[in-house]
Amino acid sequence: MALRDVLLTVAQTPHRLRRRALVTWTPEQELSEVRDRSGARMARRLEWYDLVGLGVGGMLGAGVFVTTGRVARDTAGPAVFASYVVAGVSALLSSFCYAEFAVRVPVAGGAFSYLRVTFGEFVGFFGGANILMEYVLSNAAVARSFTDYLASTCGVTEPDAWRIQVDAIADGYNALDVPAVALILLLTLCLCYSTKESSMLNMVLTAFHLLFFAFIIVAGFWNGSARNLVTPDGLAPYGVRGVLDGAAIVYFSYIGYDSASTMAEEIRDPAGALPVGITGSVLIVSALYCLMSLALCGMLPYNEITQSAPFSSAFRDKAGWKWAGGIVGAGASIGIVASLLVAMLGQARYLCVIARARLVPAWLAKVHPSTGTPMNATIFLGLCTASIALFTELQIVFEMISIGTLLAFYLVANALIYNRYAKLGTTRPLHVLLFLLLLTLGSIGFSLSRRIGGRWRWGMALFGAILVAVITIFHCTARQDVARPPSEWTVPLMPWPAAASVFLNVFLMTTLKVRSFQRFGIWSLAITVFYVCYGVHSTYTAEENEVVNVMIHHANVDIS
Repeated sequence: MALRDVLLTVAQTPHRLRRRALVTWTPEQELSEVRDRSGARMARRLEWYDLVGLGVGGMLGAGVFVTTGRVARDTAGPAVFASYVVAGVSALLSSFCYAEFAVRVPVAGGAFSYLRVTFGEFVGFFGGANILMEYVLSNAAVARSFTDYLASTCGVTEPDAWRIQVDAIADGYNALDVPAVALILLLTLCLCYSTKESSMLNMVLTAFHLLFFAFIIVAGFWNGSARNLVTPDGLAPYGVRGVLDGAAIVYFSYIGYDSASTMAEEIRDPAGALPVGITGSVLIVSALYCLMSLALCGMLPYNEITQSAPFSSAFRDKAGWKWAGGIVGAGASIGIVASLLVAMLGQARYLCVIARARLVPAWLAKVHPSTGTPMNATIFLGLCTASIALFTELQIVFEMISIGTLLAFYLVANALIYNRYAKLGTTRPLHVLLFLLLLTLGSIGFSLSRRIGGRWRWGMALFGAILVAVITIFHCTARQDVARPPSEWTVPLMPWPAAASVFLNVFLMTTLKVRSFQRFGIWSLAITVFYVCYGVHSTYTAEENEVVNVMIHHANVDIS
């Protein structure tokens, strides 16, 4: 491209932003012409039980084994189970929103597609890119924890024993994790081969993993004592604030259910399977998380829990069951493999659909004709995940995880309200947007009041009353009269579940550390710059060319 063309393109950026940033697609377009850009179609071979298995497998390995020990020791104490309850309720409400959208728009784009059909191209890209970042970072964290548990299975207690220390690299990035990289590359090859076979592998791994969970829960309660739950500083040594801060951290454990929604193109009966698979897996996993965290904190006081492979260490060092430490390490390793498999399955489909929208290079959207999988996207993200897992310490990764997920889930809940009342209903869009603004501001006011000393309880009571009043008034005045097919699943009692999801996601975001927001701000700036410099020009050029081609085609038809 000549310099003159580049300068002309840059000069047209404001015009192209106005044309593209808020443009939306209909569900019908997403299901037909946009999906056709991948070439071959993804094979529809999955049933509802595959979705439940994928959701459970995707969440179990990450949650308990990666975050529980750290949160129990440093953030919430023995009340870490309450952190899982709060995070689980928020995830369940978000899963309702995802399930309705997934039934209405059964494509592989997850939050990206739902936001794009509701709020436009830029919001969809912003939410999808954040979810994609969370996938890559959380997968890197899970892969590094796999090395810890695998070493523990072999009786090695030193956390970095199987990592290569390189003194020339900065601290935090100098423990090279070769086993984690090997695992990621192996799973990448499996995912390139077949989705159905990958699902079957996940079902087998998850079945074994559930048996290990049952063993850990029963043996943990058998060896534990209720006294450890209140010793040495009570059930919640860090107070309610610690429980809520812990909920924001463990929320990363629930990223896996989002993977289930990205399988919508590969399900035989999306309308029946998606609600069961998405919400059912969240309920099952939430119950298991609570039981596992209680079992761990019952075995030993919270201040004696190790951050690296806590369950294996608890059985080996405190319960005196050295043989159980090896079993737990093996079970955790299997669970982590299943979790990583599902998450990598989901991240590739996100990128594939973003590429269909031409917001990233189109070759990432290609589906291999023989395997029916998005092979290019799978390989590209596998290499990115392996690179981060090789260098980056878990703590650095944890500081960037959760905020992007919470933001994306917040946007999806807003999108469901707007879609239900403004796009499909008869309520004026300005009325709905005003409600969403007041809902967000009230949630921020309530959340910040909790963090301010002095008379903060009055602020919480005031903003809480305002939120209830705003939702009640909207519920009584807004209308959603458009009839839907009887087979289409919808969230009941709207707008209350979606409004509660908005509130909880905002609330949990405000509990995160300042550094998380700083790094999130840098990432958000990078997303925006990429969209302005590449995405908007790519989509504008492609869409204009399509319009011209259609006009030429119609002209030729008329002439003939």
